[in-house]
Amino acid sequence: MAEKDKDDKPIKTLTAEDIRLLKTYGAGPYSAKIKKLEGDIKDIAKKVNEVSGVKESDTGLAHPSRWDLVSDKQAQQEEHPLQVARCTKIINPNTDDAKYVINIKQIAKFVVGLGDKVAPTDIEEGMRVGVDRTKYQIQIPLPPKIDASVTMMTVEEKPDVTYSDIGGCKEQIDKMREVVELPMLHPEKFVALGIDPPKGVLLYGPPGTGKTLLARAVANRTDACFIRVIGSELVQKYVGEGARMVRELFQMARAKKACIIFFDEVDAIGGARHDDASGDSEVQRTMLEIVNQLDGFDARGNIKVLMATNRPDTLDPALMRPGRLDRKVEFGLPDLESRAQIFKIHTRAMNIERDIRFELLARLCPNSTGADIRSVATEAGMYAIRARRKTVTEKDFLDAVQKVIKGYQKFSATPKYMVYN
Repeated sequence: MAEKDKDDKPIKTLTAEDIRLLKTYGAGPYSAKIKKLEGDIKDIAKKVNEVSGVKESDTGLAHPSRWDLVSDKQAQQEEHPLQVARCTKIINPNTDDAKYVINIKQIAKFVVGLGDKVAPTDIEEGMRVGVDRTKYQIQIPLPPKIDASVTMMTVEEKPDVTYSDIGGCKEQIDKMREVVELPMLHPEKFVALGIDPPKGVLLYGPPGTGKTLLARAVANRTDACFIRVIGSELVQKYVGEGARMVRELFQMARAKKACIIFFDEVDAIGGARHDDASGDSEVQRTMLEIVNQLDGFDARGNIKVLMATNRPDTLDPALMRPGRLDRKVEFGLPDLESRAQIFKIHTRAMNIERDIRFELLARLCPNSTGADIRSVATEAGMYAIRARRKTVTEKDFLDAVQKVIKGYQKFSATPKYMVYN
């Protein structure tokens, strides 16, 4: 009952005076004037937009009164696109009236002067330059153009193969180190004797004997830039393309402090020349360009050329002569001791039982290459996986030898290599 009485109390309405008082809460002394000024500013801005026609937000343009057409035109004239040309010759070099012969592809040759921003020392014969489109004056020197496909051949990170990963090639490793590491690390020995270090090395032997592996190990040892080219990459569709790639390859190598160029499967381009007018003429041009480049660079320069092939009989005699490929290193089949060593290398990271007789396994794999032995180790691991064991036993290895060496004998490339070479 008491609650009902509370609700029934008459509601007191606010008078105009009370409302005016409430409105003044929180208001500063100048609130009304500020509000009035804001309203005036909005009205004036509306009038300005109506007078100027288009709203600034619609076009992104500044107001016409703020346009500076003269300086805009000047800025446009300064930034002309340039044309790429090649400076073929300098007339009266090192004088005040030096002139430059430039060749713009598919247009013409011109004799021109230098722009304001280029010094005479910046321009050399044979370099690419940027020229303006009106007077053809040289405005900027450009870096040499190297095809992206050639740049991609550089091996960026060092290969993770070391000499200890190559079994049974002690003599070959020593020969390679003499040719590649000695001139790079101790050039003074050659200067003292007055001889030039060998320029190039040919690695040849049956497939799977460690030619590419040794080249990767050499790249790991020296801090030189390592460029790996597979012979078939240089066989191109158009005339002169392969030769151009070879030129750019050596140009890129010369720019490095020290460089090893490794041509793998060189028999794809280095085949002996013959008279029949087949499609091999382009391949021969590529090979002749390599021959040319090998003659072109200085033996003491820090470029070393390695080539690998398993068909040395097919190579052109011009490529093989001393002075181009001074050293020929044969990778033969590993002997008994080497095969046992290769077994140990490939089982280094494997979970195997103790006291496995690697000498016995090596005896069971006559005339096999390092690649065959690696295949035996992998196959032995597969036998262990099949039997759900965590370690590889000697029996697994014996079974793998039976399967890989005896079973796959007809696929072996070694007999073919022996017949050809």
